[in-house]
Amino acid sequence: MDFLKSIMVAASGLRAQNGRMRVIAENIANADSTARTPEGDPYRRKIPTFVTKFDRELEASTVKLGRVAEDRSDFNTRYEPGHPAADANGYVKMPNVNTLIETVDMRQAQRSYEANLNVIRSTRSMLQRTVDILRG
Repeated sequence: MDFLKSIMVAASGLRAQNGRMRVIAENIANADSTARTPEGDPYRRKIPTFVTKFDRELEASTVKLGRVAEDRSDFNTRYEPGHPAADANGYVKMPNVNTLIETVDMRQAQRSYEANLNVIRSTRSMLQRTVDILRG
């Protein structure tokens, strides 16, 4: 039963990191999007959160993607006087997304995903060895 717990806990981590990577990918995809009008706001960066939950059936804590919050930091501006969303001074509000930060976050999420995947692979291998020993 402990093998099953290990797999289920790691699987919850896989799902959580997968959701985190989707949010980060959305941020990167919208890093250069702007509003359509000078009064409008561009895309606002999203921040994934995690929630831990004690699973009574497994008797173990699991994790899942929690609420996706909006980053309330200021928008960046870029001087583009010909842009349809430019204000009277020629500045366009740009999303508050820093692609370098998003890339680092994506790498961290990827490594966490791979670590959970390795737990599942190792547990599966141990199960297989146990079965082989019991057969022999």
